[in-house]
Amino acid sequence: MARPNLLLCFDAFGTLFRPKGAVAQQYAEVARQCGITGFSDKELQSRLLAAIKDERELNPNYGKATGLGATKWWSNVIQKTFTPLISNNQALPPMLVPKLIHRFSSSEGYEAQRDLIPAMRALRELKSLQGFDRIVIGVVTNSDDRVPSVLSSFGLNVSPLRYGSVAEAGAFTEKQYDIDFHCMSYDVGVEKPDRQIFNAAEVMLSHIISTRHGGTPSEAELASWQKVYVGDEIAKDVVGATNAGWNPVLLDTDGNSTEIASLEDCRPQSFEDVFKEHAVVRSMCKVKCWFTVSTIT
Repeated sequence: MARPNLLLCFDAFGTLFRPKGAVAQQYAEVARQCGITGFSDKELQSRLLAAIKDERELNPNYGKATGLGATKWWSNVIQKTFTPLISNNQALPPMLVPKLIHRFSSSEGYEAQRDLIPAMRALRELKSLQGFDRIVIGVVTNSDDRVPSVLSSFGLNVSPLRYGSVAEAGAFTEKQYDIDFHCMSYDVGVEKPDRQIFNAAEVMLSHIISTRHGGTPSEAELASWQKVYVGDEIAKDVVGATNAGWNPVLLDTDGNSTEIASLEDCRPQSFEDVFKEHAVVRSMCKVKCWFTVSTIT
């Protein structure tokens, strides 16, 4: 019997990494390092939320919709946040914007979930082990285009392939990546739970198959791949994956979703049978989820 193929995708924020403390507190820390004082963290948080709301209305999708781009979008947010907090007609410190942009594009502002690196490396090694014929690992997330740089800063080997950059598929080889591609809402133009972002991941899968093995895969071949999505939110991740015809795994470290079957309680059985028995599978432990999802055979 032919071994199955697996498309395994992850949410980014809250699943693979999270901020090092409150974002507003990090903004305040950087601002004081740059010489801006005389404001409270509470006041800054209020200004930051208002600036983000205003910029979203003026330039949707982190500025992609209006051609502004994510870097300029966040620069505008920073300007709008801090301008009311300094003296009239005083210019912002020149290093404030670049320091904040860099911080939230790297491990300086975010921390990886515990054991992320060894877990992802183990998933990469499973590509050549018995159980699945082929495994493709992707990130599907509601975000701007900073996610690949954040994951790279943790030491992961991240492919340059992302939705909307199809031309790069020709350069995609058998090089072993920890993450094979990204589908970010910034590139796709819609956010989870819209099924179009999951469809975009299937487009990326098709490109990878055709590049690695030659020839465009048929619809039947793509449909035969088992597609699993791992995320930490029911409304966006579970609902979105289910509506797209994927199998969802909910990361529920707080144990709130008791109505969903626990992955850790599932007896060893075929990957397909796990989801036949349980429409949604829940994991209490992030790292165990990554290993279990990939090793049920």
